[in-house]
Amino acid sequence: MTKYKDIIGTDIQVVTTDPTEVTGQVWYNSDEGELKTRNQFIGNSWSTGGNMNTARDYLASSGQGTQTSTIAFGGSTPSVTAVTESWNGSSWTEVNDLNTARQMLAGAGTATSALGFGGTTGSLTGVTESWNGSSWTEVNDLNTSRSLLAGAGADSTSALGFGGNKPPSVTRTADTESWNGSSWTEVNNLNLVRYTLSSAGVATDALAFGGEPNPPAPTNTGSTEVWDGTNWYEVNAMNTSRGDNGGAGPSTSNALCFGGYGGGPVGTVERTESWSGTVWTEVNDLNTRRTGSAGSGTNTSAIAMGGNAQDPRGRIANAEEFSGNITVGAWITTGSLNTGRRDGAASGTQTAALYFAGTSPGTPKHDETEIYNGTVFYEANDLNTARDGTASATKGTTTSSLCFGGDNGPERNETETWNGAVWTEVNNLNTARKVLMGNGTQTSSLAYGGISPTAVVAITESWNGSSWTEVSDLNTATDLAGCAGADNTSALAFGGRVPPSYTTTIKTESWNGSSWTEVNDMTLAIHNNAGSGIATAALSVGGGSNPTNVQTWNGTNWTNVNSINTGRSLAKSAGTSTATVTIGGKDGDAGAGTTEEWYAEGIVTEKISSS
Repeated sequence: MTKYKDIIGTDIQVVTTDPTEVTGQVWYNSDEGELKTRNQFIGNSWSTGGNMNTARDYLASSGQGTQTSTIAFGGSTPSVTAVTESWNGSSWTEVNDLNTARQMLAGAGTATSALGFGGTTGSLTGVTESWNGSSWTEVNDLNTSRSLLAGAGADSTSALGFGGNKPPSVTRTADTESWNGSSWTEVNNLNLVRYTLSSAGVATDALAFGGEPNPPAPTNTGSTEVWDGTNWYEVNAMNTSRGDNGGAGPSTSNALCFGGYGGGPVGTVERTESWSGTVWTEVNDLNTRRTGSAGSGTNTSAIAMGGNAQDPRGRIANAEEFSGNITVGAWITTGSLNTGRRDGAASGTQTAALYFAGTSPGTPKHDETEIYNGTVFYEANDLNTARDGTASATKGTTTSSLCFGGDNGPERNETETWNGAVWTEVNNLNTARKVLMGNGTQTSSLAYGGISPTAVVAITESWNGSSWTEVSDLNTATDLAGCAGADNTSALAFGGRVPPSYTTTIKTESWNGSSWTEVNDMTLAIHNNAGSGIATAALSVGGGSNPTNVQTWNGTNWTNVNSINTGRSLAKSAGTSTATVTIGGKDGDAGAGTTEEWYAEGIVTEKISSS
């Protein structure tokens, strides 16, 4: 057999910029001191599904439903509800209600043949109802009334109910009952007494996981049990103990657990785990932390619905779809900022980024700097001037960047340079301004547009590594726009607001080193959007008017691509049009810490080692 070294040799290419040509290529980046490779990305992700018509928690679903076909029923709004909704893969439709309104019930079956049982109407109940695809019919009750139980089953004729709270003193139980289509029969109990658990599988092949056992046991558990049709036996526990968790899965070899309450410092969890039949593996987090939710599907294709969110706390109608084995066009939620905020600035790449400045409720202006290593953020030295609405050298690195302009009372003109350890003040912009655009490197940057003390401006300034020089203006004065560009000789400005009425715009302008030219418009009017890439290949993410919208620029036209998972405005991005990281932003009224990575081509650059 011919050896690799005989064909390719043993030399590894030394470069200062990561190449883009070959999947499987190995190289040494001398600027970063890292040995790297490029591989096909195969991952998993939650994406936003359609909202239910009724926000609620402690609801149930047809557990054997799919990502594209399921029903959700019952729950708390906060009043107990009988509302039933049907999901067709794109929208929810209200159908006939349960006969008995209740929450904390269990469900089993499919979108056309389901069972709802147990729960509480204000007091514990054993009421069981059968769904035939159009209406609910009351059938024989559980032998033991209970709430916060779990259920498994293939259809309305075969199911299993287990765990929960039971009378007389509302104590936690391990009781298990089997449904044969006409009545419930008591069978062997769970090994662990618990309630607020979740489940997967059918009446003869079921999985029970999570929940809260009897005191003085720990508040929550990761305990997992398998039902073989006769007995329960313990298998490997989840990585994160939790109760009030959601679950989905067709069998004991295929399940998904998501969300829940971890208690103590863990609090509400967004963590998702996939069950292979042997072990639980952590996969990508939910976009919305939630407890008391329901789910349907498999460990590669599932939907989570409803529940109670953490930020801000309250019942939600939100639904999310989980997809495994994604290779292209994926947004993946990763580690959050230590200090959640919006309207800061970023530079770097998808796996090595710098984020600094910004604002959040209670802290008007931030000076914090954080470094992202592709997985987590860690804190670095602060800016000299706290500010928001600032711009940056977007093609800078974690060891070489530039921050300029912004807002801290009056509009700012301060410029600071980053050497990997500290920020140093250098020569100021000629025109102080906030919510401006900027791009480039530490030694070659462009600043354009924004709000000066008197007006929205079109002013453009070029940075040569030591000073700013005014050059040709934008054609249209603009603020709060997205931007991209490699240096002070090429740039792209897109979206934003234009005077005199501060209208959100679709305009795009391209800079060639001497002048701005209007080019083809965006697909949607956007402002407060994040930008990454270069003048001929850019990405626009989110915005105040369309917070989940993502568009890509090919040098000629804009095209809509897959939406970001967490809608946001005033976020910032770093990277390229095909591999970017989007950080922070405004999610509702809060300064978000959420970070997501974009894999447009399903290719990811990975670090092998550092020198």
